[in-house]
Amino acid sequence: MREIDTHVVVIGGGATGVGILRDLSLRGIPALLLEQGDLAHGTSSRFHGLLHSGGRYAVKDDKAAQECIEENRILKHIAAHCIKDTSGWFIYLKGDDPNYLQLWLKGCAQTGITVKEIPLEEAFRLEPLLTRQATRVFEVPDATVDGFKLLWANVKSAEKYGGNYRTYCKVKSLWLENRQVKGVYAEDFITGETLLVRSKIVVNAAGPWSSEIAAMSGFDVHILKNKGSLLVFNKRLFNRVINRLRTPGDGEIFVPHETVTIFGTTSHKVESPDDHKVDEQDVAHLIEMGQNLVEEIEQHRIVRAFAGIRPLYESVDASDHEGRGISRNFVLIDHEKMDGVRGLVSIVGGKLTTYRLMAEKVTDWVAAKLEVHTVCRTAEEPLQNELPTEVWDKARQLLGTIAADKMMERLNEQAGSVVEAIARQPLLGQFVCECEMVTQAEVLHALQDLAVHSLDDLRHQTRLGMGTCQGAYCTYRATPMIQEAFGGWERTVKEYQSLLGERWRGITPVLWGEQLRESELARALYLNVLDFKAEESEG
Repeated sequence: MREIDTHVVVIGGGATGVGILRDLSLRGIPALLLEQGDLAHGTSSRFHGLLHSGGRYAVKDDKAAQECIEENRILKHIAAHCIKDTSGWFIYLKGDDPNYLQLWLKGCAQTGITVKEIPLEEAFRLEPLLTRQATRVFEVPDATVDGFKLLWANVKSAEKYGGNYRTYCKVKSLWLENRQVKGVYAEDFITGETLLVRSKIVVNAAGPWSSEIAAMSGFDVHILKNKGSLLVFNKRLFNRVINRLRTPGDGEIFVPHETVTIFGTTSHKVESPDDHKVDEQDVAHLIEMGQNLVEEIEQHRIVRAFAGIRPLYESVDASDHEGRGISRNFVLIDHEKMDGVRGLVSIVGGKLTTYRLMAEKVTDWVAAKLEVHTVCRTAEEPLQNELPTEVWDKARQLLGTIAADKMMERLNEQAGSVVEAIARQPLLGQFVCECEMVTQAEVLHALQDLAVHSLDDLRHQTRLGMGTCQGAYCTYRATPMIQEAFGGWERTVKEYQSLLGERWRGITPVLWGEQLRESELARALYLNVLDFKAEESEG
């Protein structure tokens, strides 16, 4: 058994967990984050990527709406490299409820959400696919956010101030003595070691797994696991976030991301935080609902479907047990007050947009317990330093403006070494992934990171395989580099099986037309070019 000492253990490597790690580190509080998979293993990688303006909650959840617009402004300042300030439109259709429209306008005004009406003629010119059933269009400060990039930026910032994290480390139990939390026991999936981590405080930020963590010591944390399914289209249907202006429901948000569009979502109560299956009924339902905003939506190619679990906090007396009506506010649970156990706090509910605020409130609580008086500065201090102009200029000279800008945004402060590698060996500037413009140099750089243990980790760090081909071409192009990094062909095949199996599960529910032909081509590549067996390629 390996023993580790720290002041605070943070359980969960989603947006809230890494935000807490960063805030603790900036305040000089020693902390260790433990995550059972890679960072963004759960909800933070399985959402539509919308940085909320709060408009979606302006009528029924004014507190959540106000938190969203305030954090929206903060994140655009501290995490600009993770965000595309696309703006968002709320679309009011013929036959929609005029009373709701008035309540929405009033709610936005009261919560500080800026609203500007867009003339219909201009709206149709700017977004040609928008339904002609639209009668009014309103602009709000929605944006899109890259969840992976945001999480890694928080972790890198935390590391600069002494924070530590371990991925593929699953907490198995809490260590309690005399109603005081003393630490946790965890299993390291990479080394096979059992870890005993001593700490003064344990923070449960495990998202949809929060209730399971609390249950390890016999506590009840009422989390409603609400599954939302989403579809990925092979192009940008819109250049702005498009929302339907009505009481929130299924299939009414389109979010442009890089070369694709993410559309959703649904709302189903599930029992397991690992239930990410999307069935054909979900797909058919979303397409039917999407026709309200894109009239010929069925003619556009869908490249995959995926689902995420919303960890909604359900109070004991909640009347809505399905999900749409539950508040998107977050709740901090002090288990000394709730259960008589000192040194344990759970943070539940909320949204990725409010992750920084959630982290601040948790860290305030921890700091008070540890008698640390340093104030929070995560709302002011940017997640990364500005790169020198000469690095940008050199990258653009080597790769062209578009490819260089994409690479620089992904790599952030580490871009300089990759640019120098391409300057020394120009062939390293060739694209492994054309969809996302990922270079050989980036792949090699990422494979040197000690946190990259799998092809899925590589995908999270570089966006390899996340474009329209869904890894059909880029994964096999990366084979020589992957084989060397993972120590041989046998391990490489296992990694391919895992990654392609995950990709296949997302493709199966939308397997028709052009996507079916694309998938057969991908199978041919792996069966013939890489000599995979049929059962290997099917995952």
